Amino acid sequence: MLSLYNGSLNVPTILKEWYEEESESNYGAYIPFVGTVRSEDGIDGLSFDVYEPILESWFKAWQEKAKLKGAKIKMAHSKGDVMLHESSYIAAVFSPKRRVALEFIDSFVEDFKASAPIWKYDLKDGQRIYAKDRSTAISGSGLLA
Repeated sequence: MLSLYNGSLNVPTILKEWYEEESESNYGAYIPFVGTVRSEDGIDGLSFDVYEPILESWFKAWQEKAKLKGAKIKMAHSKGDVMLHESSYIAAVFSPKRRVALEFIDSFVEDFKASAPIWKYDLKDGQRIYAKDRSTAISGSGLLA
């Protein structure tokens, strides 16, 4: 399950919804990860652009990996502006065993940072500035020769 929201994420509501959806699925582990916008370099917040077709394809591949381990993965991400100390990213793994969930959430979050087609901008002094120094090029992206 992949959900995109305009603006910041309501963490308690989303986590409760996911928990309730899976409460009778017989998973022994539920490992959430919540990413929040932290204060750095004088920013007021972050803004996100999402290329949904590639994100959906990337996430579907992760769902298949989870399924092979008897697990399930869910993710929510913001589009647009998210201010300081608000959440822009939530992921959770449900699995029969904790070790699977712990290892899977780590791999998923790291790959998300490296591969998801989401572009981050700093919000500073009323401007939206591409955060190039904190961005990672997506494998295979760039100009064709």
